[in-house]
Amino acid sequence: MRIWGADGALQLDENSFTFRLVLSTLVTFNSGKTTQDFSVPGCNPSNSVAFVVPNGPVTSNQRQFETEMLDGVARVYNYTRGFEASSVSFGTMRLFVSRFG
Repeated sequence: MRIWGADGALQLDENSFTFRLVLSTLVTFNSGKTTQDFSVPGCNPSNSVAFVVPNGPVTSNQRQFETEMLDGVARVYNYTRGFEASSVSFGTMRLFVSRFG
């Protein structure tokens, strides 16, 4: 796709940087220290980012889920990776995966 401005100059073409949402889904954890994987074909750590946001009011005991981009997979943790004694978080958050290039 190519887009020209009012002055006739090319503003956006197939070589321009783009950023698009490729996945938006709810993630719910109910018990235990665990992970969930979500398929995102064509996405990887070098061209995509995954993040979560609360899906409603947050209690004082609720903690943010953690995300990780793998090759074709967005992984969500309900605990902090690499910290054995981390607290486990429960509830629902919205996962977004965006691809850029």
